[in-house]
Amino acid sequence: MNPFAFQHWADAAAALREQGEGYVLVTVLSVKGSAPRDTGTKMLVSADRTVNAIGGGQLEHDAIQTARDLLLQGRDQQQIIDYPLGPKLGQCCGGRVHLLYECFAPSAVEIALFGAGHVGRALTSILAQLPVRLRWIDSRAEEFPDTIPPGVEKILSDNPEAEISKLKPGAYVIVMTHNHPLDYAIAEAALKRNDTAYVGVIGSNTKAGRFRMRLKYWGLPREAIDHMRCPVGLSSVPGKHPMEVAVSIAAELIGLYQQRALQGIQPNLKALPILEQPDPDNIRSEDTENGSA
Repeated sequence: MNPFAFQHWADAAAALREQGEGYVLVTVLSVKGSAPRDTGTKMLVSADRTVNAIGGGQLEHDAIQTARDLLLQGRDQQQIIDYPLGPKLGQCCGGRVHLLYECFAPSAVEIALFGAGHVGRALTSILAQLPVRLRWIDSRAEEFPDTIPPGVEKILSDNPEAEISKLKPGAYVIVMTHNHPLDYAIAEAALKRNDTAYVGVIGSNTKAGRFRMRLKYWGLPREAIDHMRCPVGLSSVPGKHPMEVAVSIAAELIGLYQQRALQGIQPNLKALPILEQPDPDNIRSEDTENGSA
């Protein structure tokens, strides 16, 4: 869904929220004297687009820049700024406006889930209810359900491992495709980036051992290989049913991203001043990872 196909800020805002994207809503809060737009006029500003307008000219230019500076701070906030519409802004209206900036920050947690099998569908149903941005990737169109939950970006790709390069630094990568070689290719691409928060691969200890040996053979450093979590999920939440496996993985992810948030680790955010490891006994069977994932 393209948020900017909409002609109204409210529709664009709803679409951006579903996609986990940030935006700023700029509202003409008050007007004194002559001004280009009336009180209540709104404009939506994202990182690279705008919807609707507050009057054009230097006022709107400054408002867009201020909104994008707020977005870069990566947190929800509000700000009111007073603008005299005189020579400083190059506008001859002669009035005065107060603009309200309401910043709705993007989801700081980006998760890429590779695989739309039984476990993938169960895990998506959980993650879709969390404050995360979820990219759900598979090469098989028939595996995706007819209805994709709000906040989930469905990506049908003939080359799933290529999607790794599109992720932001600090992303969480979960690999559970129908194919072991594809699992390996995705995991290797994620580990080579060296900037992911998490790389988890569904599978048994046997699969984990094979993958680690192959990664070592191809020259990945030990610290990169150790970053891979396989088997995936919490050992304290056992079970092989797809929903049990999904709950275990979701619990691990929540614990990790909440811990990073408490520590203030946000590698994908750039702050600007405001203007004015795993349990080896946690085994997921080969039947679960291939037949159910």
